Amino acid sequence: MQTIQHSEQTLKTALISKNPVLVSQYEKLDAGEQRLMNEAFRPTSGLFGPITLHSQSDWIISHPEAPQDFEEFFSDPYRKTPSPEKHSIYIQSIGSLGNTRIISEEYIKWLKGYCEAFFYGLTVKLLEPVPVSATRCSFRVNDNTQNLQIHAGDILKYLKKKKPEDAFCVVGITMIDLYPRDSWNFVFGQASLTDGTSEMDR
Repeated sequence: MQTIQHSEQTLKTALISKNPVLVSQYEKLDAGEQRLMNEAFRPTSGLFGPITLHSQSDWIISHPEAPQDFEEFFSDPYRKTPSPEKHSIYIQSIGSLGNTRIISEEYIKWLKGYCEAFFYGLTVKLLEPVPVSATRCSFRVNDNTQNLQIHAGDILKYLKKKKPEDAFCVVGITMIDLYPRDSWNFVFGQASLTDGTSEMDR
């Protein structure tokens, strides 16, 4: 197994910015929030641990991407940012998420709490759960796994139609396998950065 662990200097180069807007935002954080941000620079931090690669088929090896530091991310003209009018994340569950209704509700409650913590400051709202049939999406049975799979692109179209006016984004969640096109075996999720929709399975 290979372990990817960046040095403290590499992290500081990638994360620390002299952009006055970012500096101002950091200075407005309270002591606890600043302490949390500073955890990124501690090599022994439990919050930003090293990435372990188990095989050559791991995503980070088999799908190489150009590096992007925080400054590039922040300055990206296509980056969407919340506004007073668009400040809510909506979660749309599709199909059953557990063996019982109680398990499904507990799972969604946990997911809502996680999103509220991760996307601190945004409101997270739950849309009424819908069966897969309501999406009218294409589907297939995977030849290798024999699992039912639904077309991720069709789910995105469905979510776009359901997106509320105050939504920063709407996220679909399902326990059913997804596929983006016939030539793909499966996909973990898919998103539209322009429409503010995304779909992911478990």
